[in-house]
Amino acid sequence: MQQFAAAAARNLAAVRERRPLIHNITNFVVMNFTANALLAMGASPVMAHAPNEVEEMAALAGALVLNIGTLTDEWVETMILAGKQASRRYVPIILDPVGAGATGLRTRAAQRIVAETRVQVVRGNASEILALRGASSSTRGVDSTAAVDDAAEAASLLAHALGTTLAITGPVDLITDGNRRLRVYNGHPLMTTVTGTGCAATAIIGAFLAVDPDPVSAAATGLAYFGLVGERAAERASAPGSFMIQLLDNLYTMTPEELRQGCKIVEG
Repeated sequence: MQQFAAAAARNLAAVRERRPLIHNITNFVVMNFTANALLAMGASPVMAHAPNEVEEMAALAGALVLNIGTLTDEWVETMILAGKQASRRYVPIILDPVGAGATGLRTRAAQRIVAETRVQVVRGNASEILALRGASSSTRGVDSTAAVDDAAEAASLLAHALGTTLAITGPVDLITDGNRRLRVYNGHPLMTTVTGTGCAATAIIGAFLAVDPDPVSAAATGLAYFGLVGERAAERASAPGSFMIQLLDNLYTMTPEELRQGCKIVEG
């Protein structure tokens, strides 16, 4: 556990020192909150979606975040364009398969992005991960109807088959690349009451991927950081509105040493 706590502190310090450019092709619902979350933690966000510029932007980025929350066929093609360019330039990619399993469009889009680009991390809830594998699962809108442990074996098999890292978020987060398995115990129930917290978690992992070459470490430490931020925010807020503001404030004020002390990552 101590090695992961130290890695979390290093990653946060590195983001603030390097201020990596994080290219987001994300959904309309969360653009503002995601950009503010990245700014507050010390990264530099850009929300570029035009098909005639995404390849240039992806080539400049420290990481590419693909989020299918408000999806159209045209956006899928744009994500593939950016993803292929990022793959050629070895820019790390993180995919958020929002609502995969709810509709055919979302499921096919997520599966296609994984197949056609070099995705380092897929972050989703348990139902979304099960949908990527093609297992029997259901997703109620963008909410999970399966527990993290229900998807653990599916995640290990899928991660190993695709050579990627899967981060399944829930009350306890599970991160696996098919060989290693970590669990993150940071977080707070109020994080489920604010739209965009999952998408922000994905973007934060993207920022950590920009400074940490190990996707398992980047995903686990990014989720621990955001989870601990949620814990601290809940100490100062009792309802969703004030909690959202406190999330942004604590993303900004948390120090690497505080993260090292409060990080709860375990193996297994």
